[in-house]
Amino acid sequence: MKRREFTHALAAGMLATAAAPRTFAAAAVAASDGRDAKLARIVRKIAPLANAAHPGENDMKAYLLSYFKDETHSIYFATSTDGYTFTDVNGGAPVLLGKDLAEQKGVRDPHLMRGPDNAFYLSMTDLHIYAQKEGLRATEWERPREQYGWGNNRSLILMKSYDLINWTHALVRVPDLFAAYQDIGAAWAPQTIFDTERKKLMVYFTVRHKGGHNHMVYAYADNDFTTLETTPKQLFTYPDKDKSTIDGDITKVGDKYHLFYVAHDTPGGLRHAVSDRINQGYQYDPRKVDPETVACEAPMLWRRIGSDRYILMYDVFGANPNNMGFSETTDFVNYKNLGRFNDPGSAMKATNFSGPKHASVTHITAEELARLQSHFAPKRT
Repeated sequence: MKRREFTHALAAGMLATAAAPRTFAAAAVAASDGRDAKLARIVRKIAPLANAAHPGENDMKAYLLSYFKDETHSIYFATSTDGYTFTDVNGGAPVLLGKDLAEQKGVRDPHLMRGPDNAFYLSMTDLHIYAQKEGLRATEWERPREQYGWGNNRSLILMKSYDLINWTHALVRVPDLFAAYQDIGAAWAPQTIFDTERKKLMVYFTVRHKGGHNHMVYAYADNDFTTLETTPKQLFTYPDKDKSTIDGDITKVGDKYHLFYVAHDTPGGLRHAVSDRINQGYQYDPRKVDPETVACEAPMLWRRIGSDRYILMYDVFGANPNNMGFSETTDFVNYKNLGRFNDPGSAMKATNFSGPKHASVTHITAEELARLQSHFAPKRT
C-alpha cells in the first residue's frame, strides 16, 4: 500500500490498528442490505443468530475450505458434502478482497475455526508479495530486505462471524502492542484454537526478529477477536536453533494436542509433535510426515465427519502449478497418500477452481451450507 493511501485510509477511519482495535465497513464490500451478494460483508457489529443452538457431531453435514490465491491475495470459500469433491461457492471468485482487508492491500494464509460460542474465527497474514509489481508500493517489501528479510510485514488480521456472511474486522499490528516485538520482520500464518483451561482464544503464528530465524509463538485474544491481550511466547523449540520452523497447526485429539509444522531442515517438509498441553511440552519427532518429493508447507489437520480418520492437508507450492496435497491417518504414525486435487488416481477433486494456497477446513451444518450457497448464488438476469 502506498504511504499516502494508507494515511488517507486511517484518516477516513477505514482501517484499525492493534493499538485501537476497531472494525470498518470497506467501501468496496457489499452494503448490509445485500445489494451485492457476490462478496461477504464487513460490518461493525455482529450478534449471535436467534435460536441457534451449538451444533453437535450429528449436525455437521459439510466441509468448508478457506483458501487464498497468489494471483489476487484474496480469500475464497469452497464446500464439500463428502470431504472429497470441493466446489467454490462464488464460482472461483473471492469472497473477501485482500485490498479491503489489509494494510498491504493483500492477504495470505487464511485459517477458519468454530469457537465454543458458535462463532467463526478467521485469521490471516497481512502481506502482499507482489505489491511493488502491482504498483501498491515503491519498494519490494515494506522495509529493507537486508535488515528484515523476505516478505517482511507487521500485522495480522482477525475477523469474526456468526453466519459466514457478515464479518467484523481488526488489523492487529504486533509491534504496536508489544515492546519485545518492535523489530519483527514477520508475523505470518496465524491460527486460532480455544484453550479450554484458560477459556480463551489462543492465536499462534510465525514470527522472526528482523531477518533472523522464524519460530512459532502464541498469545491470547480478546473475546471480540480484535486484538491480542498477552505478550507472545514461544510455542515450540526446535532442537537446532539455527533452523526455522513455520506454519504451526494444532488439533486436540482425545487428551493430546497434535502440532504439525514446517521445518527448514534436511529433509524439508512437514513434522509432527505431540503434547498434553496446548501451549507447551511438544515433543520433537525428526520424521518427515508428508509424502511429497517437492516443497510443501502450511499443514492443516481436519477430520472426516463421523469417523476417526484425519486428513493432513498441505500446500504443495513446489508443484507447477501449485496445488493442495492430502494424506489420511488414524494413528498419526502411518499416513496414506491421497494425492493432490485433480491428480490422476486421486479421490480429491476441485470442480471449479485451481491454484488454492495455504488452506483450512472446518465442519459446517446443512443450514450454514445453504446460507453460503444462497448468498453467493449467481444473480438472475
